[in-house]
Amino acid sequence: MQVLQVQLEVGADPAEVGRARRWARSRLIGSGLEDDEPLAETLILLISELVTNAVVHTGCPAVLRMLFGTAGPAGSPGSAGTVRVEVADTSTRPPQPRHAEGEDTGGRGLELVDGLADRWGWQPEGAGKRIWCEVDRGGPVMVPAIQEQPGDRARL
Repeated sequence: MQVLQVQLEVGADPAEVGRARRWARSRLIGSGLEDDEPLAETLILLISELVTNAVVHTGCPAVLRMLFGTAGPAGSPGSAGTVRVEVADTSTRPPQPRHAEGEDTGGRGLELVDGLADRWGWQPEGAGKRIWCEVDRGGPVMVPAIQEQPGDRARL
């Protein structure tokens, strides 16, 4: 099995999250995923959540890595594999899954990761930690559904 790894250093500024999304989107396209594929959108959302968590909750710079595994010969189009996303930071504090309530504007990041990734976890790395998730290419893609809550409709 061949693995291609790309990485980006991300500063401790929340504005870096947008830069990380743009960078990741260009690397996903370079790996053979179409920009509007549901899998690409799922991966961008996962990357956004993990980078946001690293930057906002640690206040430290981070490193975003994407690893593309292929099951076939190198360069074979459409070969199945796994895309692994890793975000390493210098904080030793483990990720703290939270459960958002009603109108909360935060606290849903790791719930999204848990619901959209095929696997995820974290481990110590050097003086900090690495949070990772994996999405299998060629498998079913879960697209988050937004459910309308009573009272959400504009009153006419």
